[in-house]
Amino acid sequence: MYVCSCFGITEQQVKQHAEDGACTPRQIASACKAGTDCGSCVRRIQSLLGRGACPRRELADQGRPALTALDETTLDEAA
Repeated sequence: MYVCSCFGITEQQVKQHAEDGACTPRQIASACKAGTDCGSCVRRIQSLLGRGACPRRELADQGRPALTALDETTLDEAA
């Protein structure tokens, strides 16, 4: 099923990017442009990320420190 009609991005592609480490809509956008045109898919992307396996979220759930906003900004800039 398509999540982003503007760029033809599917749920499976968003899930794959999440498995590869993209845990925010901004990181998904950096990976595949989803959410960067009309923006109507951003809530769906947020929903998928909330349900999906995000390595950083799993670490946080295990009591390990999650990345800070500064770390995420640095990752976004590197992408």
